[in-house]
Amino acid sequence: MKKKVLIISYYWPPAGGVGVLRNLKFVKYLRNFGWEPVVFAPENADYPQLDNNNFDDIPQDIELIRYPIVEPFSLFRKFTGRNNSDKTNPVYVRKNNAGFLDKFAVWIRANFFIPDARFLWIKPSVRFLSKYLKENKIDAILTDGPPHTNTVIGLKLAAKFNIPFLADFQDPWTQVDYYQMMNIGGRADRKHKQLEQETFNTAKKLTIASPSWALELESIGAKDVDVIYYGYDEADFENLREEPKSDEFVISHAGVLGVDRKPDTFMRVLADLCSENPQFKQRLKIKFAGAVDYSIVEMIKENGLEENFIELGNILRLDALKLMLSSDVLFLPVNKADNAKGRLPGKIYEYLRAGKPILSLGIRGSDVEQILIDTRTGGNYEYDDYDAIKSYVLSIFNQEYQIKANQSEIKKFSSENQTKQLAKYLDGIIKQTD
Repeated sequence: MKKKVLIISYYWPPAGGVGVLRNLKFVKYLRNFGWEPVVFAPENADYPQLDNNNFDDIPQDIELIRYPIVEPFSLFRKFTGRNNSDKTNPVYVRKNNAGFLDKFAVWIRANFFIPDARFLWIKPSVRFLSKYLKENKIDAILTDGPPHTNTVIGLKLAAKFNIPFLADFQDPWTQVDYYQMMNIGGRADRKHKQLEQETFNTAKKLTIASPSWALELESIGAKDVDVIYYGYDEADFENLREEPKSDEFVISHAGVLGVDRKPDTFMRVLADLCSENPQFKQRLKIKFAGAVDYSIVEMIKENGLEENFIELGNILRLDALKLMLSSDVLFLPVNKADNAKGRLPGKIYEYLRAGKPILSLGIRGSDVEQILIDTRTGGNYEYDDYDAIKSYVLSIFNQEYQIKANQSEIKKFSSENQTKQLAKYLDGIIKQTD
């Protein structure tokens, strides 16, 4: 008989984007390693992006528990005069220069919605799941944050019922890059840190998405933190083929491109190459899929690249994978933040699998850089390293750079292999309580 794990997840199909994939892929493969997932997710969430293709990854006969959630984003949109269809997170992606109402709304969210904007889901979920746990045997609880509303629900249930608890972090909590962008006051900061420490002390196991972040968590009191990478799913690529090559030279990015990743020097490099080489200017296409901060769009225009730029907006993940396969350069700007060393964007693993040269911008010695070295899939350069960026782009354009990927290293990051590691950690925490 399989052991059962209760997975508390805000993001669940029909949610799209990268946030849903971590738990979704765990659920897809956990049965292969002796665990039966039971998923608890919101009934009526206000997701920023939808993708019905994600339903295909849900195993048959999975137990899925839906429970209503009260979301504040509709009130935020009304308060700031936004259209109901605008699902952009105002903390790190802006449609224009943020005015007073935007800034005030972000301040309210940061200081009163703790641990995050989904906090109204905590108390009713704990009540509902307490009744469920009295009537159903669960061997372990798994949460993945953010949103850390998931984490707090799991924390309270684990403490109440003495069920082994694995707290997984795809991003840190108080150490995350955007924490400092939110103007959090002293009272709210203390509450965040209190909940974070309670999680460290209650969870039988802590996992996080990068090696550097594991060390950073341990530096503030977490014990024995291990890494589960985001990964890519081989099955997502099974029926995809690279389309016949056009004469375009495509530099693409898939995902959120926020104000904290402004590639000033990179755009100047592209502008100069267009000026110096008419063929480069004619062939260059900059294709960005996902939310793009207004300042980056303005930067593209200021550099005379407007005719080369195609803003695709939010697209289905299948289309994002096709975009990767049809690109010449996969652009990977990493957040400019204190904890950037450990930032491993979820898209990097699909970039690795796509097999196209990766151009990463970020600090040297980062976890991204180490992965690119180990897999031999691209280069990582400082944001302002004009000469190195230009040389790398030109080497690809002139077909001088040939990628020689280390496939065995890439396969380590498959979703199935990462779920296998998760299952080992779950096995370990239930043995602690035997």
